[in-house]
This record gives sequence, C-alpha cells and structure tokens, in this order.
Amino acid sequence: MVTTSHEPQELAFIFFSAAPFSNYFSFISTIRLCLFVFLSNSFSFNPSILSYLNQQFLKQIYFLKKPRSCLVLKLRIISVMALETWLIKVKKSIAHSLDSVRASAPRAKPALIKKSSVGVLAFEISGLMSKLLHLWQFLSDKNMIRIRNESICLEGVRKIVSNDDAFLLGLACAEIVENLRLLAKSLSRISKRCEDSHLRNFDRYFNEFANTGRDPYNWVLSLKDMDSKIKKMDQYVTTTALLHRQMDELSVLENSLKKASNSHFKDSDISSIKEQKIIDLRQKFLWQKQEVKYLKERSLWCRSFDTVTSLLARSIFTTLAKIKLVFGINHGYPNSLPRSLSASATVYPSENHNTCNFVSGPLVKPPVFNEFFESNTKMLKPPSSTLGAAALALHYANLIIVMEKMIRSPQLVGVDARDDLYSMLPNSIRSSLRSRLKGVGFSASDPVLAGEWKDALQKILGWLSPLAHNMIKWQSERSFEQQNIIPKTNVLLLQTMYFANQDKTEAAITELLVGLNYIWRFEREMNAKALFECTNFNNFLTLKRSSN
Repeated sequence: MVTTSHEPQELAFIFFSAAPFSNYFSFISTIRLCLFVFLSNSFSFNPSILSYLNQQFLKQIYFLKKPRSCLVLKLRIISVMALETWLIKVKKSIAHSLDSVRASAPRAKPALIKKSSVGVLAFEISGLMSKLLHLWQFLSDKNMIRIRNESICLEGVRKIVSNDDAFLLGLACAEIVENLRLLAKSLSRISKRCEDSHLRNFDRYFNEFANTGRDPYNWVLSLKDMDSKIKKMDQYVTTTALLHRQMDELSVLENSLKKASNSHFKDSDISSIKEQKIIDLRQKFLWQKQEVKYLKERSLWCRSFDTVTSLLARSIFTTLAKIKLVFGINHGYPNSLPRSLSASATVYPSENHNTCNFVSGPLVKPPVFNEFFESNTKMLKPPSSTLGAAALALHYANLIIVMEKMIRSPQLVGVDARDDLYSMLPNSIRSSLRSRLKGVGFSASDPVLAGEWKDALQKILGWLSPLAHNMIKWQSERSFEQQNIIPKTNVLLLQTMYFANQDKTEAAITELLVGLNYIWRFEREMNAKALFECTNFNNFLTLKRSSN
C-alpha cells in the first residue's frame, strides 16, 4: 500500500523501474497503476508528482523496443502532457463531491416494496370467489322469476309459513344479503394484509355503501366490467382448483420417490430395475413440479393481496347494488319484485345515456338505512311461534321423511320401526296423538276408509314433504364440512321448515301419524287374514289328501 510519507521520487521509482518497458502494453499497464494510486483514498495529492512522472515518462518512452511512427509517438507525448491537467480536474471533482456528501447526510431512496403474494391462502380466496359467482348467478332474471312465481307460491309455504308476499320476499332478500355479508366479512380479514389503505378499510366502506349508498371510490362496476370480472374470477377458480389437484399429485410422487430411494435390494437384477424406477419417478416428479410452478403463476397463488381484494371488493359492491335494484329496496324490505326483470333494463346500466345506471338510479338519493345488515339479521331471526325458534326444524324434517317412507310401504314396517318412530316424537305431539286415538277401535278392516286415509296422507305429504327435504338440503350445504364448497341447490330458508308455524306443523304431523296408524293396522290385519286363509286352505288340502 502506498502511503503519504513517500516522496515523489520514491513513487516514481516504484512505478518506473530502472529496466525499460518491454513493449507498449507494459507501458499502458504502468500508467493505469499510476492512476489507481493517484485516485486511491490512502494517497495524499501532490502536484509535483505529476511533473516528475511526466519527466520519467518522456525518458522511458525512448526505450521502447519497437518504436511506432513519428506521428503516433507525438500523439502519445501530447496525451501524456495533458494527463496532468486532466488528473487535476478529476481529483478536484472527486474531492468536491466527497465534501458535499460529507456536508449533507444522504437521503435514502424509497425502497420498492414488493407486494406479497397470497400463497396458500389462494384456496380460501378461491372458495370466496366461487360463492360470490354462485350468488351472482342466483340473482339472474330466471331465478328471480322463479322466486316470485314458484318459491313463495309453494303450498307448504302458504300453509305453515306465511301467505304474505311482502314478508316472504323480505325473507328471500334478507337471506341473500346475509350471504353477501358473510362473504364481505371473510374478505375484510384478507384486506388487512393489503398495501392500499382504501382496501384495508374495505369493511368500513362496504357498511357505508350498504347504509347510505355512497360509493366514493366508484367500486360499483358496469355491466361490461362486471362480466369481465366474472370471467376472470371463474378462470382463477378453475386454475386454482387444478393447482390443488396437481399439488396433491406432486406430494404423492414425492412420497413414492422417497420410499423407492430408501429401499435396498441385494440382487443386482432387482437393483437395476429399482434404479430405473427411481429415474422414472424422478423424471415424473420434475415434470410435475414444473406443472405446479406453471399453475401457481397462472392461478391466485402468485397474485398479491391488493389484486385479489380489489377484484372481490368491486364484485361485492356490484352484487349488493344489484340486490337493491332487483328487490326494489326503498324503506326497508321489498313489497314486491319489479315486474320487469330484464338485466339491461332494471339491473344493469345501459350504454344509452338516457337510461339510468347503478349510481343515477335508486342509489342517488337513497333513504338513510340505519344499520342495513343488522336489520337484515333481525329479519332472519325466527318468531317465537316457529320451529326455528324452538330448534325443532331439522328434527321435524327428519321425522316427516321417516313417516313418508313408512306411508309408501306400510306393509314393510315392523313393530321395532314403529316403536322407534314413536320415540322420536316430542311430548307435545305425543299428547295430541293420544287424544286423537281415544275412542278409535282396534279393528282396521275397512278398505274404503284405508283408501281414504292413503289419499289424505298423500295430499299432506304433497305440500309438507318438499319443505322437509329442503330443510335437509339447506342444512347439509351449510354444515362445517361443506362450508367451503359451492352450494349445489338454490334452496332458500323460506322454502324450509325454519319459519314454519310450530302448531300448524305439529297438527299436520299428528294427522300423518293417525293415518299411518290406521293403514299400518289395516295392512297387518289384511296380511294376517290372508295368512290365516292360506293356512286353512293348506289344512283343507291336507285333510282331503289324507281322506283319499
């Protein structure tokens, strides 16, 4: 290392030894070394060194073994003479830069924050997208017409739930809004990981939009934009589901490869077969690994939290806007569905500027909704007179389905099955059943009465059984095991026994039990009579043969 204690002559002696340069390239190398030492931090600048180096350079240049032409030589001499001036300028510039850097502390440049990807949460987000897609499809014109013309017009709904259209439509609207609220609640947890502050406050903006209709960031989409988002989410869901399957296959291949690598065989033939198998498994594993990597890049796995949250937030806002428009929500719950359910006319904005869109429609000056979601939750709370309030809806649904099977084949019902059915009855139905069976004789031999009972039971089951089956479907789709799976049916809570009147339902069940009791005893008596006649006939034939 060159220090500041060296004199210029000593430094020159270091760089220009007594031996002359062997060629031009060694001369250039020495000049580069001089520049390095001159610009190093450990060297104190002294202008006299440059003059001394120039003198030594002019002496050494005549010792080159292969001199160039005169013109080239002159150019070299001129360039070296200019070296002193150039180096002084460079040194001053560097010194000025260092002084300015020391004088003022450097400002750190804002580092580019790489947004983290959702990773394994892609599967949960895919489930949210699937449910949102199902909810959006449920709001189609076809389903809305079916709700008005079929769902609320079911005979069982009218008999034991309600015959008020406004109340039933309110239940349908409240359940749809509640499903959307649960999706928004799940998204709000994911949004906390976003970099965008607006997305992190998604839950607050969503509640504000639900209560007042305000959309400060224009998250409600148009028809064209929403269609593109739907297609995009559907593609994400499909690709992420494929990624899940491929990752399972990759795990299986990895375990197989580890198992094959850990096994040992002494036989050479078996060992060679094993090595070939390991090679094949390793090749399959590598191919599968590349496939998983490719699917991760295309699916939700590599998407940022901001990207997926923005996509879901806009879609949820648009879905809520569509719910309000479809059900015509004004001061609480809809009185009726709009007569025109055309998507281009009432639900979505049109390209025509004369027609209304989401914001310029009923959401421009909406009534102030005080706690919109809380009012929907209260709407879904069953009254005290219903099976839902008594927590008997699912139990009565199972009871009705069991009786339905017995009524279809009463001759196959044994005594044990009859006792099991009776053990399922609550005390209220048992007491009413005992009062109904008082005074009824033990004989059930009237075929006309049995036929009338069968017809009456079929009529009761005709309107009561659909509600029981809908209750089972609705409950199974919302169980803990199925909570991340898309519902396969469009069953609403109003189509089940959840809001059914308890007294009316128990009266219908009691009627079914009385009729089932009669036709069951009738079938047993008919079977016993037939068996008795058959036995007598066999005895008659036996006696006749013995007499002959």
